[in-house]
Amino acid sequence: MDRIGREHAQSLVVRAIGIASADYGDRPICVSICDADGFLIAFARADGAPVRGIEIAQGKAYSAARMGVSTSEFLARIHRENIAPAYFCDPRLTALPGGAVIRCNRRPIGAIGISGLTSKEDQAIADLLAEEAAPDRS
Repeated sequence: MDRIGREHAQSLVVRAIGIASADYGDRPICVSICDADGFLIAFARADGAPVRGIEIAQGKAYSAARMGVSTSEFLARIHRENIAPAYFCDPRLTALPGGAVIRCNRRPIGAIGISGLTSKEDQAIADLLAEEAAPDRS
């Protein structure tokens, strides 16, 4: 498998909203799933989720896919190296935690972005789903 499929992506969206509902006090989130190149495959905005979360969730998934690491790892890198995301010449990149890479056989096949909770909570859901979504858990 070299790309995440639409049905798999849709199931991740449903799972993410379920996790936010069950484990985070039924707080509404936005969920974005993209392919390995950062192009949107699936998206949902839970009832009551802020409109700003739409672009944020999509930006987190895009950034994780393009950088090949979680957005929390990207944030750590820009702090560690004292560089701005703009240095990467891609205005769509964000270092807000909440984006994670989905891998198969250690190769990126897609990414997930979560927005609506705290950055730490967004990242926790994204990391959990990226791990669960890995077909071989590599």
